[in-house]
Amino acid sequence: MNKTDLSNVYRGYIACLNKQDWPNLGQFVHDDVHYNGQRIGLSGYREMLVRDFHEIPDLYFHIQLLVADSSCVASRLDFNCTPKGTFLGLPVNGKKVSFAENVFYQFRGDKIEQVWSVIDKAAIEAQL
Repeated sequence: MNKTDLSNVYRGYIACLNKQDWPNLGQFVHDDVHYNGQRIGLSGYREMLVRDFHEIPDLYFHIQLLVADSSCVASRLDFNCTPKGTFLGLPVNGKKVSFAENVFYQFRGDKIEQVWSVIDKAAIEAQL
């Protein structure tokens, strides 16, 4: 797959997340997906995202930076949201916070097979 196609697939994936279109998540995510080195499969990945949206009702993925090659995507995602309770072990409890996530994806064909995510927890701590 070329860089443009993979960028478009990734943008479709982010749109799917923002719409919480869980029935179509499998169009973008491989059945055998791994998250931060752990195999969680498509159902585990979906459960993680559903939980995230439950705990952060105004969650919205905004692409700040996107770089793609033939099988990988690197993205910096921005968030400005209001977690209901504890988030990443921090007592956010309904306070609006802004932070970034640096995330890398390995694709197999046109589906995400590996995800490595690092969230800027220090940015959240500084706001509390």
